[in-house]
Parts: sequence; C-alpha cells; structure tokens
Amino acid sequence: MKFKDMPYKRVEKEELEKALTGIMEEFKAASSGEEQFEIHKKYYELMDDVATNMTVANIRHDVDTTDSFYDKEKEYYDEMEPIINNLQISYDKLLYNSSYRDYLVGKIGPVAFKSMELSFKAFDEKLIPLMQEENNLVTSYNKLIASAKIDWEGETLNLSLMTPYLSHVDRDVRIRAWNKYTAFFEENGDKLDEIFDKLVKNRTAQARELGYENYVELGYYRMNRNCYGKEQVENFRRQVKEVWVPFVAKLNEKRKQRLGLDKLAYYDEKVYFQNGNPKPTGTPEEILQAGQKMYCELSDETREFFDFMMENQLFDVLGRKTKRAGGYMTYLPNYKSPFIFANFNGTSGDVDVITHECGHAFQGFISGKDPIREHANITMETAEIHSMSMEFFTEGWMDLFFGDRKQDYIDMHLEDSAAFIPYGCMVDEFQHIVYENPDMTPAQRNAAWRKLEMEYKPHLDYEDNKRFGEGGYWQRQLHIYNYPFYYIDYCLAQTCALQYKVWMDQDYKAAWQSYLKLCGLSASDFYVNMLKEVGLKLPFEEGCMKDMADKLEKKIQGI
Repeated sequence: MKFKDMPYKRVEKEELEKALTGIMEEFKAASSGEEQFEIHKKYYELMDDVATNMTVANIRHDVDTTDSFYDKEKEYYDEMEPIINNLQISYDKLLYNSSYRDYLVGKIGPVAFKSMELSFKAFDEKLIPLMQEENNLVTSYNKLIASAKIDWEGETLNLSLMTPYLSHVDRDVRIRAWNKYTAFFEENGDKLDEIFDKLVKNRTAQARELGYENYVELGYYRMNRNCYGKEQVENFRRQVKEVWVPFVAKLNEKRKQRLGLDKLAYYDEKVYFQNGNPKPTGTPEEILQAGQKMYCELSDETREFFDFMMENQLFDVLGRKTKRAGGYMTYLPNYKSPFIFANFNGTSGDVDVITHECGHAFQGFISGKDPIREHANITMETAEIHSMSMEFFTEGWMDLFFGDRKQDYIDMHLEDSAAFIPYGCMVDEFQHIVYENPDMTPAQRNAAWRKLEMEYKPHLDYEDNKRFGEGGYWQRQLHIYNYPFYYIDYCLAQTCALQYKVWMDQDYKAAWQSYLKLCGLSASDFYVNMLKEVGLKLPFEEGCMKDMADKLEKKIQGI
C-alpha cells in the first residue's frame, strides 16, 4: 500500500487497555506453552497495529511540522507513549514469568527475554509523568531547530537547507554560511541550554526514582545493551584516542595539503577537494531512479526491496521549509513497509540517504518476513552496521550519481567515515560526563565539550567563532537531546562497516554473503555472537582499532 493511502486511527488508551487485558487473561488461562505462543501471536497483531498508527502520525507530523492535526497527534503520543510502554511491560512480565517459559524461550529466543529483563530495570509506572515531560522537552527542541529561518541571499532557509553552503567550494561563501548558521545557535543558546538542563534533570530524576545514582546506568538499560557495558565502551574510546585519532590526523594533513591550506579551520571540516566536494548530478527524482538501477543490479534481494519502496511511495526525501530536520528510517509493521524520511539538499548527503537509510530499510524489509516479531527489535549498534556497510557495498555504482567524480566520492566517503569515529566517541564521552555530573552549569558543560574536542579533534580551529569556540557546537547534535547514549552505536557500527570495506576490496562476494547473513540474523542472537558468526571483530576487542588503522593507512596512501 502506498504511504499516502495508509489509513490513520488514533490509539485510544481505553481500547488498548481492554484489548490487552483480554489477551493477558487468555494467556494466564492457557494450559501449555504451545497455547501461550498462539495467544502471543494476538499480542503481535495488537502491537503491530499500535506501532503502525503511531508511526503514520509521526511521519505525517515530521513531513510538515505546521500541520495542526498531526501536531496535536504528536502532542497526544508524547503523553501516551509512556502509558503504552507501561502496558507492554505488564504483558512482558507475564511472558517472562510464564510457567512454560522454557518453551517460549525456544520459540522466541533468549535475546528477547534478556531485553525484557533490561526493560523491567528501565521502567516503573511511577515514571510516567517524568517520561511525558521528557517527550515534551524533546519535541520542544525539535520544533526550535525546525523553526530556524535563515536569511540567505534573498531566500529563507532552515538549518538543513543551509548544508550545501556550509561545504561550498568558495571559502568566503562557507565562512558567511557558518556565520549565519552559528547565529541561530547564538540567538537561541539560552533556550537550548534551558531545554537541555531540564532534560538532564528529568532523566536524572527518573534514574534516582529507580534507585540508580545517575542516568548512565538507566541509559544503558534503555539502549538495551544486553551483552556489554560501560567498561567495554570505555575501552573502545581509549583505543580510539590512542590509535585512531593519530590515524585521522594523518588524513587531515593529507587533506590540508590537497586543499592548499595552511590549516583546517572549522569551516573547512566538510570540504575535501579544491574543486569542491562531488555533488550528485541529477534531480531528486533521477537520484531515486539511479538508486533503483543500483539495487536492481546489486542483488536479487535488493532489487525486490527497492522496487517495493518505489511502487509504494515509501520515500519522503525533498527538503522543505516546514519539514523536521534530519533523516531516518522507520517501519510500518501492518504493511511490512520500511519508510525513509530525509531532507535532500543537493549535496552528496542525498546519495548517502539512498545508501545509509536504505541499508536500514533493506534489513527492515528482510526482518519483516520473520514471524517472530521480537527478532525485529535490533539493538542500535547492530542496526547501524546494516546502514553504514551498505554505503560501502554500493560504491561500485557511484558513477550513476557522480559521473566522472565517482572516485572522488569514494575517497571522500572513506576519509569522512574514518574521521567520524573520534567525533562520535566525543559525543558519547560528553554524555557520560554530563549525566554523571547533572548539576553542571551550561558554561561547565560547554567547557567539558571543548576539552573533549581538543582530545579527539586536536586540529580543530574555531578562529573568531565565539559560540563554538567556547564549546557550544554540541547543541546542533540532535541525538544529545533526543537519544541519550545512542551515538556510540554509530562508532561501533562504523568500525564494522570499515571491516567490510577492507574485506569487500579483497573478496566482494564473501563480504556480501556475510552482510546478508547478518541482516537475516536480525536480533535472533546477541550482538557479540552475531559479529563472530559473520566473521567480524568486536570493535572493543583489544587491538581491533590498531589493526583497522594499519590496514586502512595502507589503503589510503594514494588518496
């Protein structure tokens, strides 16, 4: 079904409670594991319906944040989501404590039960008012970011639509663009600080209500880290500081020479070539058509997937003034349909949508065929492997998008992927500092960020940009507000994607088969087990980052 034709019905609290209560009574009355599992399938149907309607409402709100109907629906679900979560927890406890649990574990898998255990540690009904407040604060941040109206050469642009100018070939143009961009954060700095301060205090209050010292432990539970913890993440970040930051420094030195610059200032961060970064040559429609050709040729599986996406109009990728910033993939379970949201802006990022978000969507398309719905609950460090690896697997078709600048794009993408890891680790360490010290002032938080920048990105020079030079750059990173402790997942996944990059250059077919296997495994096993099963090293394994740096350094000698 085409997205525009998908009906929407508000998820009413009373109706949901009645339906779920009925299923739970049936479940308790069942006399065997087989019977309970059949009743569990009714739970799948009910929650698929809930998820589908909520997702339809969220998408329609995001494509036009000024739509008054869906704005009200978004407000409704900000209040309703914790209530739904509470109802799900009640059912999960029944499932978890079943007399026939061994049978159910055999059907659903041990990962699902471990995830239930973590969800019990992460929620209590008494948190609902705080969680509702948290959702409202996150929505306030997103609305504030979406409200940006930047006067640019006679046009009024939002932050997303400013992106091409931030990486413009003309240095003077991008300096002016960055000044305009920064001005928004300068003007709204107090509001952004206020929202974040309230979020930190809110999340800390949630943690302490559950008996935790601070939000870090609770945050890990909510990210469903079911097979590793804070110590492994710290070890990964340590390796990044010791061996990956020096490796990226070499890449930056090569880029500085390539650009003919004495130094890399903050406004040079996203520029890779003197003649400018490669840009896609076609219209948005032509980019989608090129994507269809690419996925048709890549494999039978990807052809089936992309044809389905196009036929059912499951893309909303054009940048518009009233559209929410950013991009994502989400899933509509009733229709077994992934959906991709993005803001095309005429940069190479438009193509990244067709590779990155389609990596998520492809895996969602595959997992949608799995009758065990719990297998779709993929932890984020696994999910991001699907997307980031697809960016590399599709490099052979980049001529469709960039013409004779195909190789420039491939080189830029590799450098950018490598450079991202220190930044992502910095975001993660910053969040640990903030939530371990919830009483920090805005100035103290900015100082902590600036100190981390000097450790992870020592080359960075903000010149006379006061806002960012004093540590305010983090406010533009929506994940810090919206999804605490998510960002390290990108770093772990990027490390795996780079492993695939090295592997596919040696044996593309073997690497692709490993990737397909990983997509098919979904969440049927734990992250650490799945990586080993498909032939990848664990990112936080001692020596992993050094091995990757050594291999990639040889590869980029010619860049």
